[in-house]
Order: sequence, then structure tokens, then C-alpha cells
Amino acid sequence: MADARYTAAKLLDKTLKNDSYSNIQLNSGLERSDLDAQGKRLCTAIYYGVIQRKITLDYILAQYCSRPLGKMDSIIVTILRCGIYQILYMDSIPDNAAVNESVRLAKQFGKTSASGMVNAVLRNFIRGGKKIFSKPVNNKIKEFSVMYSISEELSESLICDYGEEIARRFAEFSAEVEKRTYIRRNPLKCTHEELLKALNGVEIFTEDELCYWLEGGAVISTDAFKSGYFHVQDISSQLCCMALAPTENDIVLDICAAPGGKTFTMAEMMNGKGEIHAFDLHEKRVKLIRDGAERLGLANISAKAGDASVYNEDIPKCTKILCDVPCSGFGVISHKPEIKYKSLSEFERLPEIQYNIAENALNYLAVGGEMVYSTCTVRKAENEAVVERLLKNHPEIELAEMPEFYGRKFGNPVTFFPDDFCGDGFFVAKFKKIK
Repeated sequence: MADARYTAAKLLDKTLKNDSYSNIQLNSGLERSDLDAQGKRLCTAIYYGVIQRKITLDYILAQYCSRPLGKMDSIIVTILRCGIYQILYMDSIPDNAAVNESVRLAKQFGKTSASGMVNAVLRNFIRGGKKIFSKPVNNKIKEFSVMYSISEELSESLICDYGEEIARRFAEFSAEVEKRTYIRRNPLKCTHEELLKALNGVEIFTEDELCYWLEGGAVISTDAFKSGYFHVQDISSQLCCMALAPTENDIVLDICAAPGGKTFTMAEMMNGKGEIHAFDLHEKRVKLIRDGAERLGLANISAKAGDASVYNEDIPKCTKILCDVPCSGFGVISHKPEIKYKSLSEFERLPEIQYNIAENALNYLAVGGEMVYSTCTVRKAENEAVVERLLKNHPEIELAEMPEFYGRKFGNPVTFFPDDFCGDGFFVAKFKKIK
């Protein structure tokens, strides 16, 4: 399995140097590799694990390395991170194997002179009891940040918004590497039984007979996917569509639609009837919606490029609107771990952009119609604060009743956390236009 570790270290070094998207970097690297299925699983586990736990790993290494990490060769730091990650978090790998393979990696990358240091650091960590904290940290935010590998400012934001217990549960889930993959069956193409038969050999679990989940697996390479039997969509994103509850009698606007998962679910909920007008800013991303709609056989979707913050007189009055706005994405850090290391200052302008999009969307909403405002973040500045501002400035809308989700009742607005349905962090607010 040395090749799997080599591939993981090489991809990690490139990803962290270039600040690139982890999923794109990994998928590209695995496609070019000659790793077998087992090797790809090990490579993926180490690759995502190191990115997920980077703050924790670097904190540990700072205690055992004589030089600052920033002054060390980047590939050696990467190898050390991989070694510590395997020792601390991968129970299936013996400590000695993690050390020996890390030493070998240093030599493989032409860093033989550093192999002794790699060996010493990792063995000292094991001898020290494999502790994250060698001494107490008298700072709650710092301890939280290191424990769950979330930046200190995001840690503080989460604790401030939700309290330490909810923040801790969210952080724990987000740092896990093994995640459920959720799919949504297309009832226009297949029955429950036909989907299970088409995915024979894939261990699949049923939330209901439209929503399913599996642990990992490249489901988009299956014939069932190519035939339009399902699309991949997290359960929290599906709940967002269930909140809006469009029917075949509705005219629906999906104002920030790409890549189209919610558009597809709503079109299926409408039995392929009615109208869905789907927009996104860039034509390249609009093509993703068109291609997906074609694969799924959803003829009731019209997808076009358009700026969600600018009024478009060609859009008709709609009875249902989904306003899933651009956001910081902190609800999906389990899938995109690099997001949690970004500075909150990068997202300062988002609430204003989100408000402008939602306010513009109201122009298209017919009296008596309903609109869902949603994000895949858990920051109250982008969620509750925007909703409060909309309600304050627009007396023509009020909060609507939220439906039950899988037999459970929630308030409006609602923030879904992973311990609700084992999905992403997601925010949903539902409005009704009363005049």
C-alpha cells in the first residue's frame, strides 16, 4: 500500500500549496493513478483525513519538531501529517506500519536525509502517549479549534451562535472522513424495486422510497445513474425542496439553481409537469442543469443564465420560489474541508448579497405564493439575520407554516444539523406573500 500513501502525500502537498479544491484534486489524481480499489480507499482516507485534521496535526507536530513547520520542506511536513493522522485516527493501521511507511515515503521523495527526523518525531509521539495536548490549554476557543481542526474565529462564531454543546456536536461530525452519500430516486424513470435491482451489488439503505443513502461508492459511474434513475443530493438539500413542496400546478422559480440538484427534485415532485424556471449566473453552470434535466428526462425545466440580484421582466409571476443563495458553505465542511480554514473576512459581504437576491426574488412571487430562503451554512449572520431584515422591510410577506420532515416537526426558520438527519448543516426559512 506504499503507492497509496505516496499518491496521497503527493496530492496533499499540491492541494495545500495551491489552496485548490480537495475533491477536484483527489478525483483527478485517482483517475491518473493505477491504484486498485483498496489502494484508492486508503489514499482517499489519508488525503481527506489530513485536510480535515490539519490544525490538530500541525499543533501536535509543533510540539515534536525542533524547527517551525513553515521553515521545513513542505513534502516532509506533509509526510509527517500523514504519519500522525494514521497513528492517531486510523485504528486499522498499526503504529509501526505508519512510522515505517512514513520513513520510506521520505526516501521515495528523495529526502533521505530527513528520514531519521521523520522516524524520531513519529516514535516520540507514540512514546508520549499519542496525546494531542501535552499540557493544558487555558483557552476554550483555542482548545476547541485544535480538537476539531476548525479555525479559532469559526470556532468562536459557532459557539457564539449555538452554544458549546451544539457547536461541538457539529464539529465532531464534520471532522469525520466516512460520510453517507445520499441519492434521490427519479419516480418518472423507475420504481423503488427497479432502482434496487439496477444498483444490485451496491449496499444501499432507504430513508424512504425516494431518498436513499450508501456509505461511499462511485454511484455516478453506474448504468442506473446514466439511465436517469437517480441524482446525488444530500438529505438536507432534499429537505429544502420538501419545505417548498411544489406541485404540478405550480410555476416555480429556482433563482440560484446550479448545479441543479434541488431543481431536479422539485421537477420530480411536480411529476414532470408545471413549469420550473431555473437560473444561474454563468452559462457554464447552467449547462450542468440542462444536462442533468436531459439525463433525468425532466422536460418541465427551463434553464437560463441570469443575475439573481437584477430584476428580469421576462420571468413570470411564480407561485413557488426557491432562493438558495450563495453562502460561506460552513454547513458542508465535512465534504469540503478546506472551507473551514478560510477567514471569516472573506464572507463579510455575503449577507448583503444574500439579502439583495432574496429581495429581488420577491418581485416574482405572486400574492398567495410561497418562497423558501436557504443556505448550506450555519452562520446566523447569513441566515436568521437576513430573514429578520426581509420581514422587517417587507410587510407583504410573513413566515409560512413549515411541513413535517419524516414525521418530525421543526420551527420556521430551521437550521438542520448533522444529528437531525445525518446530513449537512442547512438553513431553511419559508415565507408566504400575503398582499
